[in-house]
Amino acid sequence: MKKLFSNIKGDAFGGITAGIVALPLALAFGVSSGLGPTAGLYGAIFISFFAALFGGTATQISGPTAPMTAVSMVVIAGIIATNDGDVSKALPAILTVFLLAGFFQIGLGLIGLGKYIRYIPYPVVSGFMTAIGVIILLTQVLPSLGYYPKEDVEFVSNFKAEAEEVILENILKEEAGEGILVLEDFRETISRAEKITTEDIERESRILASKNASGTIGAIRVLPRALQNINWLELILALGTVFIIYGFKKITTSIPSTLVALIVMSGIAVGFGLDYKAIQEIPGGIPIPKWEIITDFSFSSITPYIFTALTLALLGAIDSLLTSVVADNMTKTKHKPNKELVGQGIGNSIAAIFGGIPGAGATIRTVVNINAGGKTKLSGMIAGIMLLLIMLLLGPVASKIPAAVLAGILITVGIGVMDYKGLKAIPHLPKDIKLGFLKISSEVLIMLMVLLLSTFWDLIYAVGIGLVIASLMFMKKIGDLTAKRSLVKVLDEESWPDEKGFTKNLKEKVFIKHIKGPLFFGSTSDFQQLSRQIPTTASIVIIRLTRMHYMDQSGLYAMEDTLLELKKKNIEVLFVHLQEQPRYMMERIDIIPNIIPNKHIFSSFSTCVNWAKQTINDRD
Repeated sequence: MKKLFSNIKGDAFGGITAGIVALPLALAFGVSSGLGPTAGLYGAIFISFFAALFGGTATQISGPTAPMTAVSMVVIAGIIATNDGDVSKALPAILTVFLLAGFFQIGLGLIGLGKYIRYIPYPVVSGFMTAIGVIILLTQVLPSLGYYPKEDVEFVSNFKAEAEEVILENILKEEAGEGILVLEDFRETISRAEKITTEDIERESRILASKNASGTIGAIRVLPRALQNINWLELILALGTVFIIYGFKKITTSIPSTLVALIVMSGIAVGFGLDYKAIQEIPGGIPIPKWEIITDFSFSSITPYIFTALTLALLGAIDSLLTSVVADNMTKTKHKPNKELVGQGIGNSIAAIFGGIPGAGATIRTVVNINAGGKTKLSGMIAGIMLLLIMLLLGPVASKIPAAVLAGILITVGIGVMDYKGLKAIPHLPKDIKLGFLKISSEVLIMLMVLLLSTFWDLIYAVGIGLVIASLMFMKKIGDLTAKRSLVKVLDEESWPDEKGFTKNLKEKVFIKHIKGPLFFGSTSDFQQLSRQIPTTASIVIIRLTRMHYMDQSGLYAMEDTLLELKKKNIEVLFVHLQEQPRYMMERIDIIPNIIPNKHIFSSFSTCVNWAKQTINDRD
């Protein structure tokens, strides 16, 4: 408890600033999900508060995120479609799926899945962090220029034909849902089509225009139009915000410059009565639990979405823990991954009960919190409380915040979150991969791949692909290194100190194999060459296993095949310093004692050599 209140001022500034920044994002995600802005705001309030309270990352700010909203949108649309397009009728099933996803997350944390996130390689984290910065910068260019595609009449008009197609397609879907056979009842279709108004087409055109300009690719696509239609007032508000944020830091860091910029620039815009674009109007009302989750529960309605709920849980886990890693890198602290998953699950479960959409740890908001001074979980709780207070008390006032000011704040966040350390290292890392005529570092390749895929495709999939490629490259490197160091050598070649001083007769009849590392799928091919490298004079092979602490299934069967081949040649194999795990593996398939009897396993090299000498003398 004492630690929770150890940084009240910084946490208050961090939480308030993160809450303000989270507000328009929460509203936007709610709208795009299909449940409306209130659902997005409720998700931000409850997930932020309870994930911080029960989570394992001190500075994490949680709430609806783009990946989670994208999956939620599919769930919502699917369930609404099966409920005759009635949102209120579909809501209990939708929220039950979200509640189930929260329970799954709690389960993932309880079984300890979260600890495996630490195995994410640095190039993947570096690419992810830099991609976050690039995404923020690209997506904030349009609002900082004061350009909003759906308000550009000429741009929107380009989508009117497509809008008419979408509206007609929706009519046909409605008729199909009602059991109307279009080919037999054109009159009904024509009747409904005649009811389409100009306003309907205009509304759908604006939606399509916004969709076409969304994301990083969309922002780049419409940038030329934005530059031709700059709103200079909005641009000045954004640039003024950026200037204050960087300039105020040189005066003092005791007060977060982001908060100062927010207050000063908003005050100027409101005080001088400037004609600027404000953030979306904030809905009011006290959150009330949606008890219909329980009263109208139907297992059959959510059965098709159980796997989707698990997908949401896994996506939220990855999203949150990646943000936790980013927070660790910025604060030089260490999060508790399993506790974080439990906290996220509790937050999502409670949000679902109140009608909120699911979310996860939000990188942008977490970075804002840290930059504004947040250090403990109190900051995340304050962010949730801040959002609730804004909704209840300050809706009319907070609704006047210029959108361009928030764009300016996010631009500085995007610049600051990039991994400059990783970018600066690009020219200096060893170039160990050749792509045609180009030589490049494998670490750089992974980082750039994650960066590009995250920026222009999908953050979560990009990280997954980066992990797979990084793992494959790591396994190849370890395999090559192990194979290179684990060579078959005769006694007079690079012998270990205790192998020197043997008689000439012994050198001709005893062959030694040093295994210097794990025997796994990456090193089995060289090991299998053993039987073909032994000179015809040798009758005994000593395999020194002091440094082989691990053997996988591939290594196990490679060992079995090699030993059987040597046995056919009447060559005896002796083990020295066999480690616990490899012995356990070999005992499981009876290599010990069927192929290698226990008397051929020695705890010391000297004992093994004495046995070999005695055996050779007896044969002679």
